[in-house]
Amino acid sequence: MIHNDVLRSLRYMLDISDAKLAEITRINGFDVSDADIASYLKKDEEEGFVRCPDEVIAHFLDGLVVFKRGRDESRPPLPVELPVTNNIILKKLRVAFELKEDDLHAILKAADFSVSKPELSALFRKVGNSNYRPCGDQLLRNFLKGLTLRVRG
Repeated sequence: MIHNDVLRSLRYMLDISDAKLAEITRINGFDVSDADIASYLKKDEEEGFVRCPDEVIAHFLDGLVVFKRGRDESRPPLPVELPVTNNIILKKLRVAFELKEDDLHAILKAADFSVSKPELSALFRKVGNSNYRPCGDQLLRNFLKGLTLRVRG
């Protein structure tokens, strides 16, 4: 999934403004302007559309964790993970929304997309693990859809 789609989905899900999206991205000290965020949120065919870089989505997701859960001063900030894959997006959203395995299954089921427990746990393994499985665009899209249903009601 392109990062612009993820940003648009999360903006809708959280029902926040472009300025708030930029503010969340800046939480950990990354510099991004409101105008940049606005250009990432435009549709692909719109004039002024700019593809969202890995750094921006990575800082937004890290900022979202702090925004939703608060900053843990006892731990040093984690390094930014680049490149940002669908698996990383899924992991960060799981942390930000404090989701357990049962929550993940319920979210995917709400979007009419069922995944077995072993398939789901394989998405959260480290790259290189024999049981690692890359997260496909369809699974991430359905996860965002189900999470939106859960958050917005």
